[in-house]
Amino acid sequence: MRIRSEAYKRLTIPQFTVLTGLLVIFCGTLLLASPICSGSKIGLWEAFFTATSAVTVTGLSIIDIGIDLTFFGQIILAVMLIIGGLGLMAITTFLQSFVVSGTDLRTRLDRGKTLDEFGVGGVGKTFKGIVTTAGILIFLGATTLYFFGFNDISNTGQRLWAAIFHSISAYNNAGFGLWSNSLQSYRNNGVVNFVLIILIILGGLGWRVTNDIWINRRSLRVRNLSLHTRLVIRTSFILIALGACGLLFTESLIKGNFFSTITFQDRMLTALFSSVSARTAGFTNIPISIETVSDSGLLFIMFLMFIGASPGGTGGGIKTTTIAALMAATRTTLRGQNEIIIRNRQISDKVVLKAVGITVGSLLFVLIMALLLSLTNSFNGEANFSFLEMLFTCISAFATVGFDLGVTRELGHFGQLVLIIGMFVGRLGILLFLSAIWQALDRGSLQPQNRIGYPREDLYV
Repeated sequence: MRIRSEAYKRLTIPQFTVLTGLLVIFCGTLLLASPICSGSKIGLWEAFFTATSAVTVTGLSIIDIGIDLTFFGQIILAVMLIIGGLGLMAITTFLQSFVVSGTDLRTRLDRGKTLDEFGVGGVGKTFKGIVTTAGILIFLGATTLYFFGFNDISNTGQRLWAAIFHSISAYNNAGFGLWSNSLQSYRNNGVVNFVLIILIILGGLGWRVTNDIWINRRSLRVRNLSLHTRLVIRTSFILIALGACGLLFTESLIKGNFFSTITFQDRMLTALFSSVSARTAGFTNIPISIETVSDSGLLFIMFLMFIGASPGGTGGGIKTTTIAALMAATRTTLRGQNEIIIRNRQISDKVVLKAVGITVGSLLFVLIMALLLSLTNSFNGEANFSFLEMLFTCISAFATVGFDLGVTRELGHFGQLVLIIGMFVGRLGILLFLSAIWQALDRGSLQPQNRIGYPREDLYV
C-alpha cells in the first residue's frame, strides 16, 4: 500500500488526468456492455467506442442510442456526458485531493492552474461553481424543452426524458441524441433550435465567462468584464456570424443541395444552428453528407470545428482565444510592431507561443489521423471514402464535434481506433497529452528552469 501511495504522489497533473480519463472510459465500457444497459447487438468494442465518445463529449457513434441502449443505459450515458462536459481536468483535480496526501504549495498552485483558477485554495469553490452553473442551465433548458419544445411527444415520461437528455447533451456540447436522425425532425421548431443554441453557446463559453458576466450583471458595462471574457464573447459571435453567413451563401448558390429545397427563413435558421453546432456540439437539423452539403460548406464547417469552443468550456478544438491570439500576432507583424496588443492590453509572448504550439500540434495530429485513415481506406475494399470525407471525420473527432458524413460506422476497428485516440487526445488537449507522455518518459521529474542565456541571431522566414 505504501508503494502504491508513493506511485500516486509521483503522478503529475497531466498524467493523473490521462489515467483518470482512461479509468472512467473503462468503467463506462463495462457498464454499457452489460445486459442491463444494452441489447445483444452491443459488444465490448461498441461499448468502448460509445463510452469514449461520451466521456470526451464528442457524439460520434456506431450504435443507435435510442434503440440499442436501454433506459438505464441512456442514464449511464448521460452521466458520462456530465463527467466529460464538466471537464476531465476539473474532475481529476478535485479527486486528487483525496488520493494524494501531503501536497505542498507548488502542487496546490498547479491544481489551481488546471482549473484556470489563479491563487491557492480556490479549487473547491471553482468546482462548486461549475456544477451549480451547469445544473441551473440544464434545468432551465430541460424545462423549456418539456413544456414548449417537444410537444409532439404525447408520452409524458418520454417527453421528460427527451428534454433532460438533450439539455444535458447540448450544454456539454456532446451532440448525442435519442433519435437516429438527430434533430432533423425539429428543423422548423424555433423553440427547440434556439434553446439548444443557447445551451451550446453557454456551455462552450466556459464557467469563467458566465461567472464574470453574472458578477457584473448589475453594472452592464463591458469594460468591467475581464479581457478574457470580452475576447471570448467577441470571437465566439464573430465565428457564429461568419459560419452562418458562409453556409447560407455557399449552400444557397449551389443548386440541387439540401438548402435549395427549403424556404429562405428555414435556411437562415438552419445555417445559424449548423454554425453554432459545428463548434463542437454535433447536433444536426439537416442531413450532412457530401450529397447534401457542398464542398465549400464542408470547408466552412471544418474551419469552425477546428477552432471549437473556449477555454474552460465543455467543447473541444484549439479554442477561440488561441485563434484570437494568433490573429493579434499576425496583425502586429503586418504593422511592424514589437508588442502584441489586444484591447489596450499587452499579451505575453508565452501566450502566443502556447497558441502556436496548440495550433501546430493539433494540425499535425489531425493530418496524421487522416493519413492513417487513408491507409485503412486503401486496404479496405468495401468502404471507399474520399480524402475530404476522412479529413472531415478526423477533425470532427479531434475537435470533439460529432459530425459524421457516414464514415464512422463503415470503418474497421483500426480506423475506429484512430478516431477513439483522436477523441481522447482532443478532449484532453494536445499540449496536456504530450506533456503527460513527456513526463512519463522522463520518469516524472521536472526539469529545472534553464537560466543560461544564449546569443540572439536572426532567422529568415
